[in-house]
Amino acid sequence: QVQLVESGGGLVQAGGSLRLSCAASGSIFSINAMRWYRQAPGKQRELVAIITSGGSTNYADSVKGRFTISRDNSRNTVYLQMNSLKPEDTAVYYCNADIARYGDTLRGYWGQGTQVTVSS
Repeated sequence: QVQLVESGGGLVQAGGSLRLSCAASGSIFSINAMRWYRQAPGKQRELVAIITSGGSTNYADSVKGRFTISRDNSRNTVYLQMNSLKPEDTAVYYCNADIARYGDTLRGYWGQGTQVTVSS
């Protein structure tokens, strides 16, 4: 069994910063791409950032220059550093990862989500 557990969400004022973490655990053979998504009330879930196993990154236009995705492969953990936060960044943030368990094919896994609220 594989689990993704997010942490680091909370309430912050506009212009502030938060750092999200997502740790994968279980019988993991390898992890390919890792991603952060977010879903605001009444809106569709959107991709915020992605990092490949080699460290290449890509971001949604709305967060470029403010958010940074990184990973620690030794800890099976992905991070999202969020700076210059805006009220429109308020959402539940989810991590997603492509993980292969021992003896199994690559599958997508989701975390349970962590709430980020930015006050104006």
